[in-house]
Amino acid sequence: MADKQISLPAKLINGGIAGLIGVTCVFPIDLAKTRLQNQQNGQRLYSSMSDCLIKTIRSEGYFGMYRGAAVNLTLVTPEKAIKLAANDFFRHHLSKDGKKLTLLREMLAGCGAGTCQVIVTTPMEMLKIQLQDAGRIAAQKKLMAAQAQLSSSSATRVAEPVVETRTTATQITRELLRSKGIAGLYKGLGATLLRDVPFSIVYFPLFANLNKLGQKDPNVKAPFYVSFLSGCVAGSTAAVAVNPCDVIKTRLQSLQRGVNEDTYSGILDCTKKIWQKEGPMAFLKGAYCRALVIAPLFGIAQVVYFIGIAEFLLDMLPKHRA
Repeated sequence: MADKQISLPAKLINGGIAGLIGVTCVFPIDLAKTRLQNQQNGQRLYSSMSDCLIKTIRSEGYFGMYRGAAVNLTLVTPEKAIKLAANDFFRHHLSKDGKKLTLLREMLAGCGAGTCQVIVTTPMEMLKIQLQDAGRIAAQKKLMAAQAQLSSSSATRVAEPVVETRTTATQITRELLRSKGIAGLYKGLGATLLRDVPFSIVYFPLFANLNKLGQKDPNVKAPFYVSFLSGCVAGSTAAVAVNPCDVIKTRLQSLQRGVNEDTYSGILDCTKKIWQKEGPMAFLKGAYCRALVIAPLFGIAQVVYFIGIAEFLLDMLPKHRA
């Protein structure tokens, strides 16, 4: 498909709708990904994605799987809108007289999109991770308290119950702004760039080329199922490719630690400690969860974007006013 120019409001609306639908569908898997990535050797509460989700429902209820979802639902609209619109913007300005972009220029456009989106992605992920991982840390503390009680030599000793203090995204934001200023919300910015820029470099060119395979005419949109499958394949491929960077980002952005868990001073320190203490396979923690999150998320995003729901809505406005 030729890179058709769509109005900026339409791009923003399409990106927002796609993000909201996608996040609603896959957020529990994203929560499992965060908890699996954050648990370190020693106190491992979860053995797999399904084990994590089952234990989460048992200890926190069904809606425990959606802790942090409000942050994503609020900020995913500008995040996805910026990502998709920026990619289109860079593709348009890198194209010469409407000619097909070379692979290098497609990668440059994706690089620009990934760089732009971190303005929203970094604080969104920062807040989301604290809320998602709070249940894991509370469950770990309860387990440690129960083990301490069982191993106590005193029969009369009773361990004090561990009560989880639930915080909200607003409370975390206020505390970060009070103690560290705006920089507090952008902790892990370097790691986020390290993840999102390569992701976009892989994703956008791969999607564009896969989507073209389903086009009978270069000037006609591919069928919606082709856009969906192209988004799924490109998204899951890019997600797994950058998963080591996602593990590092998740660890760096976590403010609270479980019992006997390491802290990190930066990207290199985090990489070194994970490699030495948990082995290279630790960098693939949550990879299949991330693939399951990203595949439908970007498949839905591209379907909404290519169908052009926003164009239809915007075209209806003048008629409605008339």
